Amino acid sequence: MSRLAVLSLFYVATFLQAGAYGLTFLLPRLFETFGANEKVVGAMLFITTIATLVSVYYAGHLSDRFGRMRMLGIACLSIAAALAGYGLAGGVGALLILASVAIGFGWGLTYALSPVALTRLVAEDERVRFFALLSVALMAGFGLSPVMAAMMERAGLTVNDAFFVTAALCALAAAIFFALAAPVRALSLATGAEPRSSLSLAAVGAIMRSPARLPVIMVCLGASVFAGMNNFQTVFADERGLDYADYFLAYTVTVVVFRVVLARFRGGANPYMTIAALQFVMFASVVLFLGSGSNAATYLAVAFLFGIGYGVSYPILAAMAANDADPDLVPQTLQFFALSYFIGIFGFPLIAGWMIVETGSTALLGLVAALAGVEASIAALRGLQRRRAAPVEA
Repeated sequence: MSRLAVLSLFYVATFLQAGAYGLTFLLPRLFETFGANEKVVGAMLFITTIATLVSVYYAGHLSDRFGRMRMLGIACLSIAAALAGYGLAGGVGALLILASVAIGFGWGLTYALSPVALTRLVAEDERVRFFALLSVALMAGFGLSPVMAAMMERAGLTVNDAFFVTAALCALAAAIFFALAAPVRALSLATGAEPRSSLSLAAVGAIMRSPARLPVIMVCLGASVFAGMNNFQTVFADERGLDYADYFLAYTVTVVVFRVVLARFRGGANPYMTIAALQFVMFASVVLFLGSGSNAATYLAVAFLFGIGYGVSYPILAAMAANDADPDLVPQTLQFFALSYFIGIFGFPLIAGWMIVETGSTALLGLVAALAGVEASIAALRGLQRRRAAPVEA
């Protein structure tokens, strides 16, 4: 099998399983069918957070024992089971909790191991390009699954049916990952045995003493912003009389188009200044959303700007985490990067759900805007430091 064929199938499988995360944006809608509110959504996602962090921490241990591609396949099967569990749940109970644990286990492994697997197939100077394509596949799955769910609802089906369909797609992704195990090993650019990927407290300490600590911190902030805007977008849309499918479609198309167009872009001479500029656009989109009311055109503009700001900056930040890492700790750094991401993506909804119920959505969006501004400012400060140091390095 050629390298192009392997990479293409890898991205297809990534796209198929990524729809699972997109459906978590519909948990408020699903939970509403059995009388649960946003606090319960936040609580279930907090359980998912714990499962995700544990699985990310042990992802390297498991992949060292069973192989990265096989673990990706197992992870997709876990996600498929979780989605089926959500679809079958008729109330808050053991099935819902087990589904939350299973999706955290599966999504933590897929997110942590996918970029590590890619580093075996692409050279260092190709990372931004291929990480961008990976994020295109992820974001397309994220964004299109809520759109699919909305279309199914309009056709007379239920949100539960969307969970069952996506479970089947995740099972197909598992089959693809299992089939790619041997071709990926054969096409690996590295010689000899794969370096150990196990994450340890000593490795975490080394990462936090390296320049890679900044991308690790920033991705947690960005993930919190992403979760605050997207996980409760159905709530925001219902409050304003808008259609959440419009937001997700505009956001997804924007991210996919810009990431494809910029796939060969490596971040420019100073990637952190590029990240800062994009994240200030993200900050502006949240501020605009705060004051946009029920205007449909402005709603699409918010989705467009957020797609550019968050969507385009993320793969550059992921590549900087790999490039700023100690060469011997690249797999561990990417796993720790993923762990930090999941703290924000699944942990922040616990705060967000509480805020919506107790203080309202406006207060939540204010907090999200503040986090976006902090992350953009951190990137700008690192960019200025690199600019000042550049003459000395030359």
